[in-house]
Amino acid sequence: MIEVTRLNGARFSINCDLIETVEETPDTVITLTNGKKFIVSENMEQIKKLVISFKKKIYCNTI
Repeated sequence: MIEVTRLNGARFSINCDLIETVEETPDTVITLTNGKKFIVSENMEQIKKLVISFKKKIYCNTI
C-alpha cells in the first residue's frame, strides 16, 4: 500500500495493485479497478515513485 494525501491534507493508504489509471487534470486523479476515484495532492511522477518503492520493498526485500 502507498500513502497519499487528499487535497484537504488528510493522509490515507491505497492499495497500489488496484490502481488502473493516474491522470493529471490538473489535479491528480487515481482511478481504481473498481471505478472508485481519489483526488490527491501528489503528482503523477510522485505516485509512480511511491508504487515503484513499494514494489521494490515487497519483491526485492530492499530499503
